[in-house]
Amino acid sequence: MIFAIESSCDESALALFDPEKGIVGEWVHSQIDLHKEYGGVVPDLASREHLKNFFPLLEASEVLAQQKKITGIAVTHGPGLAGCLALGIAFAKSLALAWDVPLCGVNHLRGHAYSPFIALHEHDPASYAESFKGLLPHLGLIVSGGNTILFEITVEGALNVLAETVDDAAGEALDKGAKLLGLPYPGGPHVEKLAATGDAKAFDFPKAIAPRNERRFSFSGLKTSLRYRIEKMDDAELEAAMPDICASYQSAVIDQLFGKTKHVLEVDCYQSLGLSGGVSNNKSLRAAMERLAKRYRMPCLIAQPKHTGDNAAMIAFAAFADPAGTATDQVSIEPALRVG
Repeated sequence: MIFAIESSCDESALALFDPEKGIVGEWVHSQIDLHKEYGGVVPDLASREHLKNFFPLLEASEVLAQQKKITGIAVTHGPGLAGCLALGIAFAKSLALAWDVPLCGVNHLRGHAYSPFIALHEHDPASYAESFKGLLPHLGLIVSGGNTILFEITVEGALNVLAETVDDAAGEALDKGAKLLGLPYPGGPHVEKLAATGDAKAFDFPKAIAPRNERRFSFSGLKTSLRYRIEKMDDAELEAAMPDICASYQSAVIDQLFGKTKHVLEVDCYQSLGLSGGVSNNKSLRAAMERLAKRYRMPCLIAQPKHTGDNAAMIAFAAFADPAGTATDQVSIEPALRVG
């Protein structure tokens, strides 16, 4: 069994993974309510909460009862908030020493990259390796509050970054847009809810600063455009137009993600398409990626909702699925490392 710890931001998360069964347990303590009043995550507060929550979370879980079956510990070593990561790594080191088991660090983004394959493993653990090979080369899109990355997993298992944002991440653009509109934190889900009743063609927001064939994302111009639009409206006009603004703004984000992914599929050959990260919970984005996969006659693997945000299950699974950490991009998605 692999015991995993995730603490890159404001979620204290633990998970147990059995290669013969899949994820056998997950335990999460969320800090969302605590950070709502500040309109975003406060790093120092998040770090203190990890310190306060990890040991009670461990005691309340089934981990201690399964401790003798645990053969290794995996912990998120980055990217993330420095103080939060340090708490998770210190917690992992103490347990690895006490239990006398190996400890490895797993890149948070590598966890997101492999999270769409968790369900495939759970469906039939015995045939997972063969099924996984049949889906390579794989094109994946990670969309979260801090990252927007288009990557591939090659037939040889190497993980290569193809495109990433040059400024704001897609989730960041949605959250900051929501804040400009006066919506509560986290803003993305509120934008999606209002967008469901709006007209996505009512307002013309910029899709990107980069030409369609350039492999990079950019969302800062979109956020600025929204601010200028709001400044021209009074409170009554803004309230009346809120659903249409949200629908148009969300559509601009999704259109860019869709367009860049489609361009890569037009010029390169892949056997499967993946979607992961916190923003992949957005139903419109999921539907867009499913349509794209159907157009190119390939399966679309989307992370389960419980594995889209920060979670320890994806860290455990990445440690199992890619123990060698064969990423070629050392900056955005680093290779798995030994810790300590």
